[in-house]
Amino acid sequence: MVRKQEEYIMTVKPVKVALIGSGNISYTYLNTLVNGGFHIVDVVGCSDLIPERSKARAELFGIRQMTNEEILNDPEIEIVLNTTQLWNHTAVTKMILEAGKNAYSEKAMGDTFEGAKSNYELAKSKGLFVGCAPDIYMGAAYQTGRKLIDDGAIGRPLIAHAMCCRGYNSHYAAGDPADPHAGSAGTTITHDMAGYYVNVLVSLLGPVKRASGYTKFYNERCYENPNHPRYKEPVSTEIGGLRRGDSIFLSALEFENGVFGSLTFNSESFFPEEPRVEIIGTEGILSLPDPNNFGGWGYDVYLKRVGNAKNGQNEVFRVPFTHGYGDTDPSIPPKSGKREPCHNSWRGLAVVDMAYALRRGRAPRSSADLALHTVEIIDAVERSMKDNQVHAIHSKPERPAPLTPGMFGMGEASIDNIF
Repeated sequence: MVRKQEEYIMTVKPVKVALIGSGNISYTYLNTLVNGGFHIVDVVGCSDLIPERSKARAELFGIRQMTNEEILNDPEIEIVLNTTQLWNHTAVTKMILEAGKNAYSEKAMGDTFEGAKSNYELAKSKGLFVGCAPDIYMGAAYQTGRKLIDDGAIGRPLIAHAMCCRGYNSHYAAGDPADPHAGSAGTTITHDMAGYYVNVLVSLLGPVKRASGYTKFYNERCYENPNHPRYKEPVSTEIGGLRRGDSIFLSALEFENGVFGSLTFNSESFFPEEPRVEIIGTEGILSLPDPNNFGGWGYDVYLKRVGNAKNGQNEVFRVPFTHGYGDTDPSIPPKSGKREPCHNSWRGLAVVDMAYALRRGRAPRSSADLALHTVEIIDAVERSMKDNQVHAIHSKPERPAPLTPGMFGMGEASIDNIF
């Protein structure tokens, strides 16, 4: 079997990949794709509107510094990774698709449902893949959780709770001159974090059928940062002439399989962040870690089973991971020598999976339907706040297929078998 896998590897042409947007989050993607041992991808180069950024990334990872035009006009590049600011995703993804290339973007598919739907339809018309982060559901913690649910460890799932409370400090930050749209509609916690929670819930339970809820921007406070130009003034409901994005979001979800769920986001809160994902079933409760992490180093999976007949006490287990791709040691510093967000993660696994999908003639796990699903749910809840209605969700993504259980580490043939 190993010999056959090795022969397959030798005959499969790697998929050439390039990255647009060499900012903070580009480090972890390039580290995964260049240094992760994935023979299926060949990272060609990276670009950025600020040439110094792409030059630094290119030198660090041994790839080419390129312009957007060079990437889009290179006929050998098949996947372009879009790690620009959230408000740029729609335009950059459209540019990638129009160039005839498959697209994968960080965060939400777009800052509006209309923009996301437009790119979804463009990709379909061209026969291209368009996918979207996050891919944490492919990591050790959530693949273990998926296996526990599929194996019946909590019985029949009934209710799902997902919550993210954090302090974005819209009232505190002085603002980022390089990102003037930060804080406007489509860039706040709803679009920034929803994908993490929706993707893991769909992976565990399948797609959402209906959604309703409440959402608003909380502006009942003053700017608290002495460096802010409006220090001590009331927080404005506009930023850069644009409407502020919502900072409090509470939704009720009905999944296609009959499970009820809640999805809560709050960025007017506190540090450290308070994330939570729990699946309550007829025979137990599955507690899963922050879906911003792949697992390990305190981000573990816990299973609470119903009490036994002797003492009536519920039993709580920390479940060993059944899959690989947990976070690496966070104490090992990034190769750049400076702070890099999520530097010890495996972000980019979905790009690897998309490359396998291209070569094997199958759909990618992080599909266009899954990417659109996130933005449609956000849009449905925002509309529900306005019209007091429950809204049907029309996108119906397939529940992503699980990865093969087991730890990697046996070379390229082993990795190839996992996907």
